[in-house]
Amino acid sequence: MYRLIFKMPLVCAFTSLLLFHPSLVQSDHSENRNGISARSAADLVHGVIEAGRTTYSQAIVDRLGKSHSLKTTENWKQENTLPLPAQFLMMSSRMSNQRGIGMRYRLMSLWPINPQNAPPSQTEQRGLNQVAQQPGEPFTWVVQKNGLWFYEAIYPDKAVAESCVFCHNHHPKSPKTDFKVGDVMGGIVIDLPLGRRFNKKPSDQFLFPPEVVADYVHSILESNRAVYAKHVVDRLESRGVMSSSENWEQDQSLMLPAQFLMNTSRLIRRKGLGLDFQLISLWPINMKNSPGNEFEQVGLETVDYHPIRPYSGRVKIGRKQFFQSIYPDLAVAPACIECHNAHPKSPKRDFKLLDVMGGIVVTLPVR
Repeated sequence: MYRLIFKMPLVCAFTSLLLFHPSLVQSDHSENRNGISARSAADLVHGVIEAGRTTYSQAIVDRLGKSHSLKTTENWKQENTLPLPAQFLMMSSRMSNQRGIGMRYRLMSLWPINPQNAPPSQTEQRGLNQVAQQPGEPFTWVVQKNGLWFYEAIYPDKAVAESCVFCHNHHPKSPKTDFKVGDVMGGIVIDLPLGRRFNKKPSDQFLFPPEVVADYVHSILESNRAVYAKHVVDRLESRGVMSSSENWEQDQSLMLPAQFLMNTSRLIRRKGLGLDFQLISLWPINMKNSPGNEFEQVGLETVDYHPIRPYSGRVKIGRKQFFQSIYPDLAVAPACIECHNAHPKSPKRDFKLLDVMGGIVVTLPVR
């Protein structure tokens, strides 16, 4: 529905600034569409956000709460506990929003524990009401802020885990205390910049270059993994609370940061959006993560010696066309380098923090 209303590394942030510019967005009435529509771009962004939060809620919070009685608390920084799923998402959004790529996302609710998460406008309040009543369809509109136009979308924020429900139902500041798993608890608001000049009509098809949408996806992935690595794995390991393990399911331990990303990718594939991402490397521990073709081989070699930009291009898989970007996969946490340098199957054992360990391949469907 449309309405018309008048610390990751510095290298990653600099890359995003180079790659994004609002003027790249097109307004197109023709059938010759060379970009990704704003609605499709928002769907892809939301899919990655939701998959990352689901991985954290179910594979970390709920699993370790049951197996190790590891608590999830609001004051996790002072306590040897896990951040709440909502806190995980908000930390990730702050990190992604600070990259300067234009796209932003945030949590909002009609029943916020923190008043700052209440809808700031009537349009957003109307959107939250709509997705609460019709969670199968996002609420979308176009709005101008400080001279810059945005395509905005609100998606339902559902209680994907028992920990979400327990926190809201028992928090002394919660205005609603009867949530159940699966209920809509609020909304995830996504802002996509459209630029300063275009035909401001709700019927317009705003198109984003696939490389811009790939940057959006990558930003969320990297932010999720960085938050997980820093605030969960590194913090709990340094305090002797819990360790990470390659065999995390059997060991009932924390999954490695790379495994967090791979688990998220499995959830994304199930959504049927055509989006995929995977880790590959010139020095893989698992040979399944070797480059699968010439494009991936050249891409990995390129981002290894020139990590300031992704290696991108169009590829054909079967009869379908896809756009792929290979981003440098940096060693963002001690757990990353300790695993690779000590693993008996690792072909390279001298990684250091922020070294390029491989690549993250983001694959988008294009016409």
